[in-house]
Amino acid sequence: MIARLPRWVWPVAWLLAFVAGGVNAVGLIGFAHQAVSHLTGTTTLAAQAFAGGDVAHAGHLVAIAAAFVAGAVASGALIPVDALRLGQRQTVVLAIVALVLVAAAACLAHGLMAGMYLAAAACGLQNAMTTAYSGAVVRTSHVSGMFTDLGIALGHVLRREPVSRRRLLLCATVITGFFAGGLATAALFGRLGAGVLVVHAALVAVLALANARHVARARAMA
Repeated sequence: MIARLPRWVWPVAWLLAFVAGGVNAVGLIGFAHQAVSHLTGTTTLAAQAFAGGDVAHAGHLVAIAAAFVAGAVASGALIPVDALRLGQRQTVVLAIVALVLVAAAACLAHGLMAGMYLAAAACGLQNAMTTAYSGAVVRTSHVSGMFTDLGIALGHVLRREPVSRRRLLLCATVITGFFAGGLATAALFGRLGAGVLVVHAALVAVLALANARHVARARAMA
């Protein structure tokens, strides 16, 4: 599947990973200090909270996970299972992500925990969208899989086996994008606070407009 991905996937994957890294940084730096772009740590913390009898905190963590899943459900309901098929449905999902991030910024600016749930939902939306399009090759809201693929590739190098350069490039693209998003957000958070999410929403909105234009032009030429 990775060999069939068009070239534009790499910059788009970088930008979406940048946004996810930034959104996650807001969750970790903000008042809740909780990751929202992936659920591995959240699941463990929820189990710990339940074991310790902290039902309120456990409920909060479960709500973050549920919000992420809800975002993925919404994306799945909008985008059919048809890898490498690009259309205006992706435009709609990206527009929703941008709107949800703006709403999350507004909630967090007023100290409302709902902002965390909205941020998690936005991550679930975009991650499900990229997963559906790429046939599960590209996932942009977390980097564990990319680090795993990178490690496997380096292991193959040690065995002197052939390594897919495109896969290495994809791993580097998502990892650097996620890191850069976190770095930029950490630098801006002191000035903008949760408002930095509006910057990320603007980036997604630009991507939505670019996708809408690309799809419309492709249909006109068909």
